[in-house]
Amino acid sequence: MLRAAPRLLRTICTTGAAYQNKLKLALIGQSIFGQEVYNKLRKEGHKVVGVFTVPDKNGQADPLALAAEKDGTPVFKFPRWRAKGKPIQEVVAAYKSVGAELNVLPFCTQFIPMDVIDCPKHGSIIYHPSILPRHRGASAINWTLIQGDKKAGFTIFWADDGLDTGPILLQRECDVGQNDTVDDLYNRFLFPEGVKAMVEAVDLIADGKAPRIPQPEEGATYEGIQKKENAEISWDQPAAALHNWIRGHDKVPGAWATVDGQVVTFYGSSLLDASVPAGQELAIKGASRPGLVTKNGLVIFGNDGKMVLVRNLQFEDGKMIPASKYFSADETTALELTEEEKKMAEDIRAIWKGILSNVAVIEDSTDFFKSGASSMHVVRMLEEIKQKYSGLQLQNEDVYMATKFADFVQMAVRKLRGEDKEEELVIDYVSKNVNNMTVNMPYQCFINGQFINADDGKTYDTINPTDGSIIASVSSASFADVDKAVAAAKEAFENGEWGRMNARERGRLMYRLADLMEEHQEELATIESIDSGAVYTLALKTHIGMSVQTFRYFAGWCDKIQGATIPINQARPNHNLTFTKKEPIGVCAIVIPWNYPLMMLAWKSAACLAAGNTLVLKPAQVTPLTSLKFAELSAKAGFPKGVINILPGSGGLVGQHLSKHPDVRKIGFTGSTPTGKEIMKSAATNLKKVSLELGGKSPLIIFNDCDLDRAVKMGMGAVYFNKGENCIAAGRLFVEESIHDEFVRKVVEEIKKMKIGDPLDRSTDHGPQNHKAHLEKLLQYCETGVKEGATLVYGGKQVCRPGFFMEPTVFTDVEDHMYIAKEESFGPVMVISKFKNGDVDGVLRRANSTEYGLASGIFTKDISKALYISEKLEAGTVFINTYNKTDVAAPFGGFKQSGFGKDLGEEALHEYLRTKAITVEY
Repeated sequence: MLRAAPRLLRTICTTGAAYQNKLKLALIGQSIFGQEVYNKLRKEGHKVVGVFTVPDKNGQADPLALAAEKDGTPVFKFPRWRAKGKPIQEVVAAYKSVGAELNVLPFCTQFIPMDVIDCPKHGSIIYHPSILPRHRGASAINWTLIQGDKKAGFTIFWADDGLDTGPILLQRECDVGQNDTVDDLYNRFLFPEGVKAMVEAVDLIADGKAPRIPQPEEGATYEGIQKKENAEISWDQPAAALHNWIRGHDKVPGAWATVDGQVVTFYGSSLLDASVPAGQELAIKGASRPGLVTKNGLVIFGNDGKMVLVRNLQFEDGKMIPASKYFSADETTALELTEEEKKMAEDIRAIWKGILSNVAVIEDSTDFFKSGASSMHVVRMLEEIKQKYSGLQLQNEDVYMATKFADFVQMAVRKLRGEDKEEELVIDYVSKNVNNMTVNMPYQCFINGQFINADDGKTYDTINPTDGSIIASVSSASFADVDKAVAAAKEAFENGEWGRMNARERGRLMYRLADLMEEHQEELATIESIDSGAVYTLALKTHIGMSVQTFRYFAGWCDKIQGATIPINQARPNHNLTFTKKEPIGVCAIVIPWNYPLMMLAWKSAACLAAGNTLVLKPAQVTPLTSLKFAELSAKAGFPKGVINILPGSGGLVGQHLSKHPDVRKIGFTGSTPTGKEIMKSAATNLKKVSLELGGKSPLIIFNDCDLDRAVKMGMGAVYFNKGENCIAAGRLFVEESIHDEFVRKVVEEIKKMKIGDPLDRSTDHGPQNHKAHLEKLLQYCETGVKEGATLVYGGKQVCRPGFFMEPTVFTDVEDHMYIAKEESFGPVMVISKFKNGDVDGVLRRANSTEYGLASGIFTKDISKALYISEKLEAGTVFINTYNKTDVAAPFGGFKQSGFGKDLGEEALHEYLRTKAITVEY
């Protein structure tokens, strides 16, 4: 019953294109949430006749009061509405004087009398952060996490004389991530969607369309407000329950335990799904097993043996430290400040004084939060510091770690001096002796210049397709990791060194990175071979070789991106100068496939970086290793932190979250057409720029006047290159009737000469398919072809040996209606159809009779015929008497359902730039 209500309400709430009527409103509440609701309601055209909020605290007015006072809206600041359980008549009279038609309570901590609740014509509506009737009460968000709910959400309901029991107007819900905190849920969903929903609810009431759905009693719960004395951690629980308890109490009141005789509060927990890390034991009262202080934080254990990672600890005096620093927390000594640093300290003191106007003097011992500051003031303080000292990059967490003025200054000075920087990039490798060398492979997420485990500790195995063995256990990025990586990329773009770097310096870094890739080309090619199954010689020449060329090509473009001057109509007697600037877009998300892991990375990220953007890249889940090695090389090349971030893991999780992320301004994707369509839908949420290189069914037309031996050789390359795992592979060959049989005979003869085997063997022609699921899909593809009546001339089976090897395959007698004539195999399957001698327009119609349009090919000695057909073929690339001939300077991309946008060449730069027009009158 509860689940049915939200769906019904959503249907009701979205009918009607516009709301016609407007109301006179009284807003009763507080906080930034209340302020946002107030602003949006006024923008919608409703009249706020009075704002009723809380008195100033420590001389600081509530944000809702500040907004209303600025607009001249009447503001009332009552400390209470009732005394001894009865309404205060003066307060009620003041309320009634504004003549509201509806009370809106966006965030209200006061008890409002029913005389006020029922007074307006339309009554009162309240926002509550849970899916009522579950978690009635003031700590609803906390209890959502403490109870381990899989869904969170909010309700807007009609106020009655019960505790959150009134009829429901509308509800919204969202998924709860494994490591979501109160702040995560609030910032991601409850705040932004809640503000929109409050406005929607008022509009529905104004138009007489607002439902009143009685709350069911089934599933109803009430939990009281959690207090510090009740938040002690009970250790005889599974790890998941410990994690839920800690994250449910995050910030307020804080879950705590006794360590070394004092109360220590735990903040920032996540489940850790990994082997027990190395660390120093820490005895915790009540815990049956000591915790471990590790380089990533404090590891604690549930009674099921599973682990929780805690990042921050707070002591009784309010001091907060990274949990990893527990045993070295008191080792820092005060710095002697230079004259310039003393001036900076005084500037910061003045900023604190401006915020803490209620404090007479900012002493060294002044505590930012105990003096009345809130999280809103943290943002203001950091922004003011950033305006004066752009080289000082501070995060919100820095303030929580150093709340006293003297500690804050010391921390700021250390950051400005660079003393907090990592001395050296720390990398945990998986090392293997293979291909007559030792290859060192990073396996963790690369975020903000560091290799780190996934936030939730999850990993997955990447498999060697040659024998099915595990190469490495790779970190599997979570939603939290996506948010961290995007935040790092945004910071690097907006405030970091990269955003201030001149174009030639950017090019110099890219050249250096290309040199390092070339220096490590044999190691990269080896990793590519064992991770993707690519034949080593091909990996060396194409997978790695073209990646190096791509970076060098785009490095040269960095200082050649230009706008233009444009003559426009002059408004005499004045003159105008109009010019355009090409600017980087911002944070770009890049999602790449598994067939050319490093080359696809290079095709997209080189243009992205040359344009001046920062990036978050998700490699294919099955082939992450060369991308992570690339991350290592980018750090060694000197790329600033946050510019390049690599997130291995699930496309459905990481790729989808990147597509929807509001701070990602552009997404570049190579992969399947169905996935590309989903990315388009997700990207529409904030209208981010998109380029897609999708599936193909590229036609190759072979005429009887061709050089037949060349056509056989090139035709086989068009199909079997890189085991057929090639986006522009010739998906269907049309062979003129008079040469059809000889062409097929020659192809089969050549296939029989191909050596199938270990891709690291230099004489191997054909390696394993990329992964097991793909091999199984190819075998099913061939079975379908046989069932539909196509002739299986050769292959179609798995090679009888360990690994994921498939025989090169040939089908003939393929008719246009068949599945294999229309759908891409993405494997070593040659699909051949005859066409009648001389029927140029007929074969052209058949070649274009596909929803795809990535590439195409023609073999003929008649140049007039070739050019005629090339004009008529609906494909982004046309090869004449060749195939697979791509170059870094030539644009590459498809038509129709093969996507849009270009990789490579100058055109690729425009995918990662925006054009700004500027007009000056003089």
